[in-house]
Amino acid sequence: MSLNNYRSGLLKQWEPENQQFWESSGKKIAQRNLWISVFALLLSFCVWMLFSAVSINLNKAGFNFTTDQLFMLTALPALSGAILRVPYSFMVPLIGGRKWTAISTVILIIPCLWLGIAVQDPTTGYNTFIIISLLCGFAGANFASSMGNISFFFPKARQGSALGINGGLGNLGVSVMQLAAPMVLVVPLFGQMAGQGTLLPDGSVFWLSNAAWIWVPLLLIATFAAWFGMNDVPGTRMSVAQQLPVLKRGHMWLLSLLYLTTFGSFIGFSAGFAMLAKTQFPGVDILKLAFFGPFIGALARSCGGIISDKFGGVRVTFINYLFMVIFCGLLFITLPDGTAGSGNFNAFYCVFMGLFLTAGLGSGSTFQMIAVIFRRLTISKSLADGASEAEAGQIAVTETASALGFISAIGAFGGFFIPKAFGTSLALTGSPVGAMKLFLVFYIVCLLITGLVYGRKKSARQ
Repeated sequence: MSLNNYRSGLLKQWEPENQQFWESSGKKIAQRNLWISVFALLLSFCVWMLFSAVSINLNKAGFNFTTDQLFMLTALPALSGAILRVPYSFMVPLIGGRKWTAISTVILIIPCLWLGIAVQDPTTGYNTFIIISLLCGFAGANFASSMGNISFFFPKARQGSALGINGGLGNLGVSVMQLAAPMVLVVPLFGQMAGQGTLLPDGSVFWLSNAAWIWVPLLLIATFAAWFGMNDVPGTRMSVAQQLPVLKRGHMWLLSLLYLTTFGSFIGFSAGFAMLAKTQFPGVDILKLAFFGPFIGALARSCGGIISDKFGGVRVTFINYLFMVIFCGLLFITLPDGTAGSGNFNAFYCVFMGLFLTAGLGSGSTFQMIAVIFRRLTISKSLADGASEAEAGQIAVTETASALGFISAIGAFGGFFIPKAFGTSLALTGSPVGAMKLFLVFYIVCLLITGLVYGRKKSARQ
């Protein structure tokens, strides 16, 4: 790569399907962009799920919010993140993956700094936390642009694995944040900036602002890494008008439902699990255990993409939905029913870990399945419209990237619906059972769609 080309970030040639090009230089470039993308996306997930760790500690810090209000704070980043994924999915084809990764990473410093200041003042109003929570949603939107961008760098035979690594290790940010937050809360990392901390009844002190501020220097590092280390792929620029036709595809909406049920479950459970466990088993210090579910789910996502490349996304997704139905059904018998001594935390925790595992696997398998099926359908349509094979292939790459962006946006709504459903069910009935019944219905519907619509022999080979 020439010096000018390096500075611009724009690759002069990009032919990942050309084996000679891929082995000589393409693979190295793609992997460099992938690992920088993973780092930036991991931090995005840390910021996106900040309130899953902060909300549970707000009342300890002197605030007085209801359980429903706290669930709402954990849910709102997913709502804004889901909505913002739609415009974010346009950005890579509009301005390039390198620039957008850097821009979308650096702006996350704003909610982190603001949240660290807000939690130090117990008089901070609930509406202020709502605004900060919505701003954290910008971090969740990064998934759409990140996955779309990485799809440009890899040949189709390797996209399942690459997208699984990018999404899976990016998802790992939820676990990293939930593991790091309890550890940094008890250490005066930022001196006078963090104030005197909060004195707890047992005599210990914690600094809730640390949970937000520790990500700021890392976000700066990721911004510089993206700006100076990533590339833009030639031939991927598309206007918004060119990307919108994918919304007319019936399969895009059907595939969106599948992804909503898998990734939506992962991010929704990640946001709401700690609060849910606290309401059902108040005697358990859940913050020490909450990180493990997102950790399992994130690693499982990478595995889901790799397994799907080998055995087929449809087959893996179908089997995974079966287990999601089973685990969801088992969860009912682990919950307290209002009688003394009812409920079993150990069983509840183990079954929920199973849900995290299957939600993660399903996120990887459905994303691989979506990419392969949508690419095949797009190529067939383009060829039927008179395009050459080369033109059809290029159209398929760009339209598939746009579709993945839209689908990821819809999938993120699960991060809002699930914690909100838990909060509403608890407020109305005192139990999360109503919400779990709704989730079970969704899992069964998606099982049927996968088997009946995409489970035909031809589709299963894709």
